[in-house]
Amino acid sequence: MSRVAKKPIALPKGVECQVTKDGITVKGPKGTLKMHAIPGVEVKNQDGHLVCADGTAETKFAGTTRALLANMVQGVSQGYERKLELVGVGFRAAVQGKSLNLSLGFSHPVVFPAPEGVTLETPSPTEILVKGADKQRVGETAAKIRGFRPPEPYKGKGVRYAGERITLKEAKKA
Repeated sequence: MSRVAKKPIALPKGVECQVTKDGITVKGPKGTLKMHAIPGVEVKNQDGHLVCADGTAETKFAGTTRALLANMVQGVSQGYERKLELVGVGFRAAVQGKSLNLSLGFSHPVVFPAPEGVTLETPSPTEILVKGADKQRVGETAAKIRGFRPPEPYKGKGVRYAGERITLKEAKKA
């Protein structure tokens, strides 16, 4: 069994976990997340802690299951957030209802509807906050938004993650 799987997951106050044969449901103040049961891995709820154990010696998913459960517990208790920055002249973002309206230098505005379980915020016209309880869905949504105009290597213009460093190429010399 992996070292990761041996570490128990503490359930904070306000977080409930139900383990059934079909899957695991974690409820908290930020929402409810479900995960299907992985064959060969036993998950037990003991004294406010979740414990993963190998059911058979052939299973190699105990560490993965534990990591996914830990992400679910953190998501329903604290939530996840990704920050995107728009770099470029005239690049702007605005939230209209449940959709994100992006002006990225194209001849048309890009309208991105927010997926279920994810909220989009724009604290300033050049910043986008993607928030939600599901870590995978938050990261996937941020990657889709970044994919509309990824940073280009010559001037660095485009949509980038906060703190992302872009290695700029040198311009062609005459």
